Amino acid sequence: MVTDDGGGAPQSQTLDRGIRILEHLAAVGTPQPIMEIGQALGLHRSITYRLLRTLEDHQLVERDAVGHYWLGLGMAGLARGVRTDLQTAALPRLTALVSELGMTAFLVVRAGDEAVTVASVEPHDTAAHVVYRPGTRHPVGRGAPGLALLMPEPASPGDREVLREARRMGWASSHGEVIPGLRSIAAPVLGPDGGARAALAVVFVDEGADVERIGRAVAGAAEKVAAALR
Repeated sequence: MVTDDGGGAPQSQTLDRGIRILEHLAAVGTPQPIMEIGQALGLHRSITYRLLRTLEDHQLVERDAVGHYWLGLGMAGLARGVRTDLQTAALPRLTALVSELGMTAFLVVRAGDEAVTVASVEPHDTAAHVVYRPGTRHPVGRGAPGLALLMPEPASPGDREVLREARRMGWASSHGEVIPGLRSIAAPVLGPDGGARAALAVVFVDEGADVERIGRAVAGAAEKVAAALR
């Protein structure tokens, strides 16, 4: 009897399209109209609409007041199941960073060549703050969280200067590489082998902020998370 383990089966086109919509919304970081989502993914408007309605039924996307779509709260529920020990250790430190700095703090892990946010904590006593949702992803070589994930790796001649500087400082900083106008600062959470298990980061509008103080605070929080995981 011949059995099929699914290894050679074709992928589900509908599922693939739905996942690509979520990845697109995570990458752009702002609510998008149906037409722009469809154009970005090469999908007809009617197909895009049906996919978005299905994702909305599962709270994976939601609409704002003008009918534009962005990632929904259901994404946070899915993210809670990812590397729970890491998130359990990181959440108190994220909360402490928010309290100390008044900025949104978040936890990032590596998935292939991307840095993916799996948890975030926002301040509740500030006039304004940056929203950074779980599920947000960007290339691992861009932005402070991605650089932080690369910091423990051996140096190579092709490394960017910002990565070399991050290794010297003990934390990474970037401005406008993921979201225009915003600065992020991040530090790696080291595992027993010296590699990066994750990165802790904060994001904020860079207007006279004491970057070095913030960098030291984030690096200190990352060290505490690493210690809690030992």
